[in-house]
Parts: sequence; C-alpha cells; structure tokens
Amino acid sequence: MEMKDTCAVITGGASGLGEATARVFAASGAKVTLLDRDSTRGAAIATELGGTFVETDVTDEASVQAALATARDAMGGLNAAVNCAGIAIAETVLKKDGGLHSLESYRKVIDVNLVGTFNVARLAADAMKDNPPAPDGNRGVIINTASIAAFDGQRGQTAYASSKGGVVGLTLPMARDLARSGIRVMAIAPGIFMTPMLAGLPQEAQDSLAASVTNPKRLGDPSEYGRLAKFIVECGYLNGETIRIDGALRMM
Repeated sequence: MEMKDTCAVITGGASGLGEATARVFAASGAKVTLLDRDSTRGAAIATELGGTFVETDVTDEASVQAALATARDAMGGLNAAVNCAGIAIAETVLKKDGGLHSLESYRKVIDVNLVGTFNVARLAADAMKDNPPAPDGNRGVIINTASIAAFDGQRGQTAYASSKGGVVGLTLPMARDLARSGIRVMAIAPGIFMTPMLAGLPQEAQDSLAASVTNPKRLGDPSEYGRLAKFIVECGYLNGETIRIDGALRMM
C-alpha cells in the first residue's frame, strides 16, 4: 500500500507516538484522522496537518463506531488503523505501607490499553473488509502498540505489562482471523521514547534512562515509531508479528 493511497485513523493522535505517526503519515501523502480525548490539542494538530479530529473514547463501542464513520466520510475511505492510545500507572502488588494494588486501577489500564486496542481494531477491520483488494489481496492494515514491558516488565508495571502482553498475544491470532478478509495485523513494541510522560522527568532522570539503552544511548524519537508504522503500511508482506524498536534494550 502506498502512502498516497492510505486513509488512516490514529488513536492517541493528540500527543506522543500517535501525534508523531500522524505527522509522518501526513507528510508522506496519507490522509489522517486523529482520535483522542484531548479535543483542544487534537483538533489543532488535525487542522495543521489538513486532517480530521474526532473526540473518542476507545473503550466505548458507540464512540469508536461514530469516530470511524466520521473518518471514512472525511477521508473517502479507511484502510489503515494505528492504535497508540494508552495509559500507564506505577503501582506494586504489595505496597510498602501494607496496601494492595488497586483492582480498579488494574482494570482501567487493561480496559484502555488492551480492550480499547481490540475494540478499535475489530471495528476498523469491519470498516475495511469491503475495500477493493490490492493486487496481492490486501484490503487494509492494523498496527497496535505493545511495549518492551510485555517482555521485560519492571517493578510497578504489573498492570501495564499485562495490558501490553495482551496486545502481543492478540497480534497473530487476529492476523489469522482477518486473513480471509485481506487485513494485516502488526504490533510495535517501543522501548523508552521521549513521550510527554518522559519529557516531564528531570534531565538527570532522562539521562539515566538513555544510558541504559544498548545502542544508540538515547531515548527514542517518536518520529522513529511513526516511520516504522509507515514502513509496515507500505510493506504488504509484514503480518502477524511484533517488532521491537528499543535500541536493543533488555531491562532486567
């Protein structure tokens, strides 16, 4: 699929990896629709890129259905979906003060990161299934965001690592489910990237995190995620796989 023929929805498009992906796609000639809860920033970015913004709750079926319908009308179609919406908490199972990991916070992370990803993916697939097939039979592509935490989860990441492990786990079976419809499913597992969350840390903390990366010793640039997502869209033989983009970082 060429970028000039791509009509993409990008969740979490108002910041971080989602924003960077939207910028890379738009600069490459794709049509983009940003889905996010931040209506102020999301709308501003969409206007800048000549795209569309829809305020969306990825965990809500009706909200996503309405967003995808708006996206299809605005772009004249839909053949790519990139799931970047997500949240993170830091909470240990047993706390120093004797408390327990909140069940409510665990459920919230799973709901946004895993259920939300699945919700958008399944509804996007339904919107893509009737697209005219490319010469190789492909009708669309879905890219989900996992994390190296799915493989190397750290203390305090029980909820986050569980959610991202789920994203990795659904990638191959979803790709197999959607094969007969000509829809590819991929996942990207980023390492430590300079997202708004990390940008808020003191410089000393940022430098320490960068030093832990094998090579190159720096934080990932969100545009690198966006360029990898672009490559996945363009390379029709990539399917059912999770690609790590982490500078060979293996967290112990």
